[in-house]
Amino acid sequence: MIRKSYVKKIDNKRVRHLRIAKFMLLLFSILSISLSLIYNVSNVSSNDVKTYFLLIVTITLTTILTEKLMKDNILFLIINMLFSIGVSIVYRLDPSVGKKQLIFYLVGIVLFFITYFILYRFNVWDKLIIFYFAITILLFVFTLIFGTWVGGAKNWIMIGPISIQPSEFIKIPFVFFIASFYSNYDKFVEKYKILGRLIMTIGVYIFIGFFFLQRELGTAIICFGVMIFAQFTFEKDYKLIIVNVILMILGLIFAYKVMSHVQVRFNIWKNPFDDPKGGGYQIVQSLIAISSAGLFGKGIGLGDPDFIPVADSDFIFSSVIEEMGIFTGIAIMLLFLLLIYKGLQIGYKQKNTFYSVLAFSISVMFGIQSLLILGGVTNITPLTGVTLPFLSAGGSSMISGFILLACLQFANRKEVEFEKRNK
Repeated sequence: MIRKSYVKKIDNKRVRHLRIAKFMLLLFSILSISLSLIYNVSNVSSNDVKTYFLLIVTITLTTILTEKLMKDNILFLIINMLFSIGVSIVYRLDPSVGKKQLIFYLVGIVLFFITYFILYRFNVWDKLIIFYFAITILLFVFTLIFGTWVGGAKNWIMIGPISIQPSEFIKIPFVFFIASFYSNYDKFVEKYKILGRLIMTIGVYIFIGFFFLQRELGTAIICFGVMIFAQFTFEKDYKLIIVNVILMILGLIFAYKVMSHVQVRFNIWKNPFDDPKGGGYQIVQSLIAISSAGLFGKGIGLGDPDFIPVADSDFIFSSVIEEMGIFTGIAIMLLFLLLIYKGLQIGYKQKNTFYSVLAFSISVMFGIQSLLILGGVTNITPLTGVTLPFLSAGGSSMISGFILLACLQFANRKEVEFEKRNK
């Protein structure tokens, strides 16, 4: 009796602490939006106030809704916090882009719930490996035919005033492809022997080949990295992993030799101050912004992130630090770590192999993408042109991110349901 009451007391304490943590995340999201409004009060119109108010209401209502429908909304709270920080800076830099970002957020929210309930309604996702492969190839072909060259890569499709980056949406069937493979791994090996073990690897190399044709090296690294981590976690024989790592290194060397924009970025990374007004201008301005920020920043509206090219997209992290400080930069990194940790935890606890691999792959994808861009803007790694998830301005990144988040959230629900059935 004493033990049961003690366990119940501990459980109640954990629930209370979790509720406090959730409330603090929501509160910080609202505060970051409100502070942005206060800092820009002299340049804010009545329409801007309405936009900010709509954003705060949307964040609050969706947080409550996810808690009611999905029981665990930690993932959603983390994303809202990241988004609220990002949109505050984006709106300050360019109100028109900020309003678009709000629209993308609203579309992402709608697709988040639609994706979640489609996953809930149907239960065939582990049996569609050919479908995932075909959709991915179709997106690649569509990009090669109708795509536009931007920054040395053919990764944008322009439809009038609308620009779409298909490589962001390729990530969705890609993680489903990996999850479907490992959930049917034994069947493939039994039916196709050695070739069965190589189905995913062959498929991913085909995808990487298309990325090379598009000169889209950043997303290629992300997808290849997800495959390597998945193999390391779920494969029984590490020889294939070693071979793939060697081939990855050779592929990067090959890309450096044949792609001029890769050579430029690599040379800039070695020493951006060799050409501070030319090729190294972006990195130099990024480093200056970060180094001049201090612990608490200059204040929203008081910095000069306008000097940084694409300050609201590729270099959003530098813009945030300049005006909000090093502490905010650390907070962003911790939020990403929390997101990745939670996703990996879901994958570890999940008893269904498909959703376990899916949660793992999505978490690793968010992690690699975040590391690439954080390393790029601080000159730790060469720039790859990828965006910082949920922070950077951009509709394709925002919408695909919310779809992936819905998949991760649903994998969490499946894990919770399994635990309840076995109590």
